[in-house]
Amino acid sequence: MDRQVNWTLVALGDLEAAAEYIERDSPHYAASLIMEILAAGRSLSFLSHRGRPVPELADPQLRELIVPPYRLIYRIDTDAVWVLALVHGRRDFGTVWVDRDPQTGH
Repeated sequence: MDRQVNWTLVALGDLEAAAEYIERDSPHYAASLIMEILAAGRSLSFLSHRGRPVPELADPQLRELIVPPYRLIYRIDTDAVWVLALVHGRRDFGTVWVDRDPQTGH
């Protein structure tokens, strides 16, 4: 079943921050990585369960796709997928996630 893929404002902010950071050194790599992340997000429309459950969380609806070096965190609903966060793989996930609502990513 195809689901609509939605990005929360927080996740879009994460994506923008990553792009701005990488762009300082390589505008080409930044554009390439952002295109890869957006394509991975779009693929969740028809492959919603392709990502693994987030190891640090005990909620099977919260999953992640690895788009090196980032983790694309998302929640599966009945007819939609919500992208909640984009977290660099070297960051301490607990620190990043501690203040976020698992339903909205805020």
